[in-house]
Parts: sequence; structure tokens; C-alpha cells
Amino acid sequence: MPYDRTVRLDADFDTAVTAVRNALADQGFGILTEIDVKATLKAKLGHDMEDYLILGACNPPLAHQALKTDRSIGLLLPCNVVVRRDGDTTLVQALDPGTMVTLTGLPALEPVAADATARLDNALSSLT
Repeated sequence: MPYDRTVRLDADFDTAVTAVRNALADQGFGILTEIDVKATLKAKLGHDMEDYLILGACNPPLAHQALKTDRSIGLLLPCNVVVRRDGDTTLVQALDPGTMVTLTGLPALEPVAADATARLDNALSSLT
């Protein structure tokens, strides 16, 4: 089962990151966490890799709805969005919110996942 929603951009990394932040904000997502994987692996392991950033995106009303349904859903929050270089392009990947429903088996999460999916899809499609 695919668990990502991905777009490929003909943009440099920094431009893509800025565009992703703006697109997510336009859909009501804030960035709660940010992990610069490239810098972390370089600092901790001396490993060089391509630009790779994980953004922890959260839409508070959707997170609240999900948490009211299942307190353990916090294990799947926030919604991770990855921006990474892939050759001459930049990939933007978001965790498919439908994964929440699949993993929990809770139909009550379906409306939350559907709303989150629509918002993420709108954000991703605005990038291309």
C-alpha cells in the first residue's frame, strides 16, 4: 500500500522549501517540527547526503478531531512532509493521511483523513 503523496519539482531545494511552507500555510498547516536530516547525519555520523528536510505539519482543528477520536493517534502526528533533492529535481512527499485509518481501523477517522488529504493534495498541486 502506498503511504505517500509525492510531487517532483524543477526547483532548487531552498526555493522548494519556501514554496512548501507557503503552500502548507495556505491550507491551514503550521510547522511544529523541522529536522534537517543532512545536517544531523553530518554532525552525528560524518555522513554526507543530499538535502533532506522533514517538516512536521499540523492543522490544529484536524489534529483536535483526530485526538478526540483516538488519543493514541498522536503517534501518527504531526503529518510529516519531506523535501529532498533527487538528482536535478526536488521531491516533496507527504504522508498519506489515509494511513491513519488503515493503521487504526477506526472509521471515525475517515472524515478527518479525507479533509487532511484534500488539504495536502491542494498544497502539493499548488507547487507544480
